[in-house]
Amino acid sequence: MSHVSSLSHQPLAERLRPRTLGEVVGQQHVLGPGMPLRLAFESGRPHSCILWGPPGVGKTTIARLMAEAFDAQFISISAVLGGVKDIRDAVQLAESAAGGLMPQRTIVFVDEVHRFNKSQQDAFLPHVESGLFTFVGATTENPSFEVNSALLSRAAVYVLQPLTSDDLKQIVVRAQDIQALPAIENEALERLIAYADGDARRLLNTLETLSVTAGQAKVETITDAWLLQVLGERMRRYDKGGEQFYDTISALHKSVRGSDPDAALYWLVRMLDGGADPRYMARRIVRMAWEDIGLADPRAMQICNEAAQTYERLGSPEGELALAQAVLYLAVAPKSNAGYMAYNKARAFVKQDGTRPVPMHLRNAPTRLMKELDYGKGYRYAHDEEGGFAAGESYLPEGMEPPGFYAPVPRGLEIKIGQKLEELRARNAAAADAPPERD
Repeated sequence: MSHVSSLSHQPLAERLRPRTLGEVVGQQHVLGPGMPLRLAFESGRPHSCILWGPPGVGKTTIARLMAEAFDAQFISISAVLGGVKDIRDAVQLAESAAGGLMPQRTIVFVDEVHRFNKSQQDAFLPHVESGLFTFVGATTENPSFEVNSALLSRAAVYVLQPLTSDDLKQIVVRAQDIQALPAIENEALERLIAYADGDARRLLNTLETLSVTAGQAKVETITDAWLLQVLGERMRRYDKGGEQFYDTISALHKSVRGSDPDAALYWLVRMLDGGADPRYMARRIVRMAWEDIGLADPRAMQICNEAAQTYERLGSPEGELALAQAVLYLAVAPKSNAGYMAYNKARAFVKQDGTRPVPMHLRNAPTRLMKELDYGKGYRYAHDEEGGFAAGESYLPEGMEPPGFYAPVPRGLEIKIGQKLEELRARNAAAADAPPERD
């Protein structure tokens, strides 16, 4: 009874922590039968690796299971709190384990490894190369940019994905199986899953709160109304994938398209306040720039990309200011969907059209045989022509009429683009009407 009692007082995350690889929820693209990380476990030979993925997807759990699978000493270092001293201590512990009467492998797990600077990361290299320990790094940032190339070249990179709704529901079921959570109505469950947003840690912490509160209030069934009452501000988010979420992003997009900066800012802040992922918002803002502003103001794309990069550098809440100003710029910028429409027309045309051969004068001729076959013959080098334009030249497949995919709008920079195209078309027409030159 004392053992059961002690278990019941453990944090829920610890009580539900997978003890075997088969108990891990999600990540079947690397942990399923025949998948790379599963094969690494089954090989009997640990190798250094980097686990890259968003928070709460099982990076620490997988590292711990790796140590258990190889009967290895597990040493955990937090790059946020640790430093070179922690690395030296890990080296000493690994040397002691390797040199004992019963030699034991060591796995050194570095959480948030991207927080270590270059010299700290370099400190692992000689010991990884000598085989003193197996290095496992966890990061939420792209290791190509945040991990030294020397260390990265010695470690396999496994990309972990946010947990799906079904994955998160499995965790809720497991909590109920150990009687850590009462029954829960479907609407409340869906709200919980949306709030977790693919993050098992967030879900487990929320379930812990619900478990304690439901026990104190003697609640037998968790309803959506009770859930909102208990968690209040924490639950004020959108159902990712639900109607309200997409209605709100639609309102933001249409406010930008409609050139209303106040409305656009309102809907952006509504979504951020409701818990929408700022990275998702950054992606949508970049998309708006290409879809609705386009070449009418090419600066819009640059500003939106820089806003997304600023958020990655600063995080919340400071980085959200950059997203807000990008949205304001999009709202007041001249609008054009000409590039967007042209691309869609071109895709539709190519999809239904046959595969037309490339005209001979446009073909590449890197070899003598190709030149003998007239590849590239008659091609006019535009830079050598008047105004850098080969008037009358055709760049479409033979027999294909000009499709007119791109039609610039009379706004912003596209006014000048349209004028330029008119001038070039006039020169083409004049060249076509000119009498042929005599030999």
